[in-house]
Amino acid sequence: MIIFKTIKWKNFLSTGDQWTEINFQHSDTNLIIGTNGAGKSTMLDALTFSLFNKPFRKINKSQLINATNERDCLVEVVFDLNGREYLVRRGIKPNIFEIDVDGTVMNKQADDRSMQKILEETILKVNYKSFTQIVILGSSTFVPFMQLSGSNRRDVIEDLLDIRIFSAMNHLIKEKMRVHREKIKSLTFKKDNIKDKMQMQKSFIKELEHQGKNNINENEKKRDTLSDEINVLTTKNGTLGDDVYEVMEEQKDLTGAGEKLLKLNNLKGKLSQKVSTITKEHKFFSDNVTCPTCTQSIEESFRLNKINDVQTKARELKKGFEDLEDSIKTEQDRERHFINLSKEITKLNHDISQNNTHISIKQRQIRELESEIQRITEQSKNRNTENEKLTEFKTNLKDTMSDLSDVRDEVIHYDFAYSLLKDDGVKTKIIKKYLPFINQQVNRYLQLMDFYINFTLDEEFNETIKSPIHEDFSYSSFSEGEKMRIDLALLFTWREVARVKNSVNTNLLIMDEVFDSSLDGFGTDEFMKIIRYIIKGANIFIISHKTELSDKFESVIKFDKVKGFSRKIS
Repeated sequence: MIIFKTIKWKNFLSTGDQWTEINFQHSDTNLIIGTNGAGKSTMLDALTFSLFNKPFRKINKSQLINATNERDCLVEVVFDLNGREYLVRRGIKPNIFEIDVDGTVMNKQADDRSMQKILEETILKVNYKSFTQIVILGSSTFVPFMQLSGSNRRDVIEDLLDIRIFSAMNHLIKEKMRVHREKIKSLTFKKDNIKDKMQMQKSFIKELEHQGKNNINENEKKRDTLSDEINVLTTKNGTLGDDVYEVMEEQKDLTGAGEKLLKLNNLKGKLSQKVSTITKEHKFFSDNVTCPTCTQSIEESFRLNKINDVQTKARELKKGFEDLEDSIKTEQDRERHFINLSKEITKLNHDISQNNTHISIKQRQIRELESEIQRITEQSKNRNTENEKLTEFKTNLKDTMSDLSDVRDEVIHYDFAYSLLKDDGVKTKIIKKYLPFINQQVNRYLQLMDFYINFTLDEEFNETIKSPIHEDFSYSSFSEGEKMRIDLALLFTWREVARVKNSVNTNLLIMDEVFDSSLDGFGTDEFMKIIRYIIKGANIFIISHKTELSDKFESVIKFDKVKGFSRKIS
């Protein structure tokens, strides 16, 4: 049982920097009164904020810090559980979240999220939703059980019956099933992959057995053909080489023809000049008997001798010139023949080069064929190794099939456990067991409040309501006061279930503005009897505007505004 002892806060909402403290165990029945805005409901927000990091009312977390002081917002709540004292400290500006156990700060290295999980799941063993259904009733922002969705109703019931562990177990099993299904996918892929490899290996071995020798013979034939072609080309190159030698030998006799032709052409130019000079001299002496320059007579015998000499030289030059022309023609023929032989040599060398290229290509092809022949030969020799690989594949396939079968068996077991732990499994059986008790208690509290209806929750937590006057009702068809009676009856019932199950059992019960709403004539005295004598072992706090109720409570706590700050004044 969670025994709440004290709560105190400062710089929280309208409260200033002075601590406001409430002793939960001071009295069994406590009335909290005050005007609107005085801060009488602040305790609700402080309590849920300290425990669950969220206020009870719909207030943004940033708005919880006092607007005037704007810092050092702090709430501390103290409670006993299983013989140990816990203090939960939570603040804003600076952000603080600490849990003390018997005076020692717990788990300083953990982050706030981890600490919150420890607080809710390990210490309190209750979440915000279930806590508010058991401890608090009232407030305009509060959502009563009957206004919750079906899934949220189930969460509250499971917390009360302490069967949420089944949901946690179901989550773990679901995760294991997911992991195992991934394993099945992986193993199935592995199995199919091994089968494909086995098929390829079988085909490979068959290829070795049936086509290896044929491939070798075919490649050897190709190699021999290429060798013959190389021999033919080599022979051709030998013949072409001989032809080149013969042409070059022939060309040796023609070496220098070009240089000789150049010299003869130069000599021809010189002879041409001499012929021109002699021709001019012959014309001078033939045409002139006197010197045109000095006008002196040229002796006739001298003139005639000169003419004869010039004519003789002219005949000699003409004969030399004709001989020179013949020599030039001869050297020109030799030069042309030399050039033609050079072209022939070039063509022969080109043919040899082409043949060498073809020979190189065929030699490379022969090397490739010999490598292929060697590879096929080695594969044929290593056939036993390939068979060993096939045997290894078969072993791997067998092991994989065995692993796959084991995982599938585990999934079947997990699936069975999952079906038991689902909402319609073991949990539903437990809920069915407690539903008669729950319905009995709800109707008991309704009758104590003079509300004579038959209220029943089914396994899906949907209500069926009957009355002596009308056959069927629903929660929404009642007035606000009647809804309040149903909400109170459920609240009291949840506390009774928590007490019986010792799940979320606590001494604290807070009702906000219950007396301020219409209870359709239900008397205050009758209600006080219920909370005083029926609700046992509880420290009850009623928040109300009605100061006239003060004499009906053991303790009265009053809040008021002092200099703009909310304060507890009594």
